[in-house]
Amino acid sequence: MMKGHCECGRVEYQVDGKLVDFCHCHCSICRRLHGAVFTTWGGVKRDEFSFTLGEDELKSYAFSDKADSLFCGFCGSRLMVDYKPDADMLYIALGAVAGDVDHPLGFHQFVGSKAPWFEITDTLPQFEGWPDED
Repeated sequence: MMKGHCECGRVEYQVDGKLVDFCHCHCSICRRLHGAVFTTWGGVKRDEFSFTLGEDELKSYAFSDKADSLFCGFCGSRLMVDYKPDADMLYIALGAVAGDVDHPLGFHQFVGSKAPWFEITDTLPQFEGWPDED
């Protein structure tokens, strides 16, 4: 089981399953929304995810017609993305997970729009866009 929470602790969740996807996203949207050079996401099955505290504190921002960003309305911690074309999954921001994370082999996506001053130095697969489109 994985547990996570926002910075202020008003929103908490748990995942009663394992990550089925693990990626570092370098798209310009993730970079701006997180204020970071990339965001690390973990895909979890929606039916294995539940809020344990503060679901009513969540705010949503539709950054595209296909995806909503969910974040704490008090501290602003971005917790997950609801990617609508993949209705059985949620993508949690792994920086909000407490403790260690057991994860599958990861990859980098949207490296075509990564910050030009950042160099990827690991050996994980890299994709210009979505992995299934390369």
